[in-house]
Amino acid sequence: MGDPDYAALATELWKQGFVVVEDMFSDALMDDYQSLILEHFGESPQYSHNDEFLSKAATEVIPWFPQQEGLASFDTVENDVRLQRLTQAILGDGWQSLYCMTMFSKRGTSGQAWHQDCTPENPAVFNMNRLIYSENISADIGGQVVVVPGSHLRGQISVGPVDEDLANQQVLTPQKGSLVMLHGHTWHRVLPVHGRYRVSTNYRCTPNGTPANITDVCVYRNMRYRFETNEVLEERV
Repeated sequence: MGDPDYAALATELWKQGFVVVEDMFSDALMDDYQSLILEHFGESPQYSHNDEFLSKAATEVIPWFPQQEGLASFDTVENDVRLQRLTQAILGDGWQSLYCMTMFSKRGTSGQAWHQDCTPENPAVFNMNRLIYSENISADIGGQVVVVPGSHLRGQISVGPVDEDLANQQVLTPQKGSLVMLHGHTWHRVLPVHGRYRVSTNYRCTPNGTPANITDVCVYRNMRYRFETNEVLEERV
């Protein structure tokens, strides 16, 4: 696709807490990414989180950080001029990239429970997810993204069941080559994966001045969790 309307997309992001750009990246590039991802994971990789996290978070996702392993192919999306201009339109001057994380979910897994990627006490301190999809997400396979529009402005996610339907939620079904920009305070989850596997790649970034460890503490409906030390910081009941 050509240049999107950066200003309009930025306005939509700040209103809804997310924005979807279809056909952002070519099929050929996505095929290259998918090939590298499957070469790394296979179809039944092992989990890296401990049992407490897997049970409490109902989150069965296996991360991989390909740029940290020197895979220059993953720089292509990172360096895309349109992505950089859109990020600039949303976050302003001095925004910074954090890392590229590919997330793999196996057949029959629960996806991701409701959460916020970072603590929401300060509305000005957050991460931004830039999610790309190297294969179609479909109802048959599962793994759709569920968001609550405007929830990035509502503070801490409510306490309750980790995977129930919430009022006004919206189900996103990104297609191959799509970009989903998602504010780190937006309430979101990923539906269970019924068939094959589910993959997305997240180029996380932050506004100027945001601590690099902003995503270390994640807020779920039943707990706050610190990934660096693999511990529950707070039980939310």
